[in-house]
Amino acid sequence: MASPAPALESSNAKPRVGLLGVGWIGANRLKALAAAQSTQIVCIADCSREAAERAAKEHSPQAHVVGSLRELFEEGLDGVVIATPSGQHAEQAGRALDHGLAVFCQKPLACTSLETRRVIEAARAHDRLLRVDFCYRTLAGVAELAWLVQSGALGEVYCADLLFHNAYGPDKPWFYDLRQSGGGCVMDLGIHLIDLLLWVLAYPPVAEVRSRLHAGGKLLSIPARELEDHATAEIQFATGATARIACSWRLPAGRDALIEAAFYGTRGAATIRNVDGSFYDFVVEHCVGTARTPLAQGPDAWGGRMVCAWARQLGAHSGFDPAAQHLLQVSDVIDAIYGRA
Repeated sequence: MASPAPALESSNAKPRVGLLGVGWIGANRLKALAAAQSTQIVCIADCSREAAERAAKEHSPQAHVVGSLRELFEEGLDGVVIATPSGQHAEQAGRALDHGLAVFCQKPLACTSLETRRVIEAARAHDRLLRVDFCYRTLAGVAELAWLVQSGALGEVYCADLLFHNAYGPDKPWFYDLRQSGGGCVMDLGIHLIDLLLWVLAYPPVAEVRSRLHAGGKLLSIPARELEDHATAEIQFATGATARIACSWRLPAGRDALIEAAFYGTRGAATIRNVDGSFYDFVVEHCVGTARTPLAQGPDAWGGRMVCAWARQLGAHSGFDPAAQHLLQVSDVIDAIYGRA
């Protein structure tokens, strides 16, 4: 039986939070939480104690370093932020939820739909808040873009094109171990596109998914047994709309990255594109004919917004959020791209 999460002493009490994993992403999210001052950052754990001690010193000196997730459980926490290798997420999130903690997890929540379903069921069973760091939703202008799509301002949205090409591959060895990563560029980059697509379109039913995966220029067989470094997919929705997705590692793009999303309707379009190859600066626009109206333009400090929103929701004594169920549709599309469905 799960241990009950500690009750916040008053409506003004800050939730007690621990961090598991403080590599580049984990340290960035720790920095954002510390700056927001909406939580008590109690403790930090990482497989490298040196990394954990450095992160605490730089961003949260009051936090102390512990050695494992089990030791985090002993700290009387309300929630945990997980930023470990992808293949560990489902097991660690499930354990935290079973222990009565809310969870904020880096993507992917799990490597398969079956694992994702189990984590969501644990969150529902224990009435705990569960969120995944799909941070591109929080870019300035993207909420307005979603409103244009969902309000009908663009007319009937019938097509979407999304891409994320990275001129580099990941710099951590675990990304290239299928057991630890769960997949290649689709699991690393394409998952952001799939989440953004489904979220903006308000989760229409998926009718069909077709995909082609490559590794070093070689077409891979489906179901995939190797890590892909280039992928394309076409997603057909029951509404009649079609989405095309492309992502890659080490694409000779002439810049660091190409990141774009475009939603086309019968009365206009809405687009996102990165600026001059940047991973951080974006332009969001509303297009009608040849005219473009900016909705937002970088620079924009967006990286930690999702974790801070989770912390605020946790501080409001939030239990299970039914929106977590949509995480399963993202995983279903990933499984279909890999031929696991």
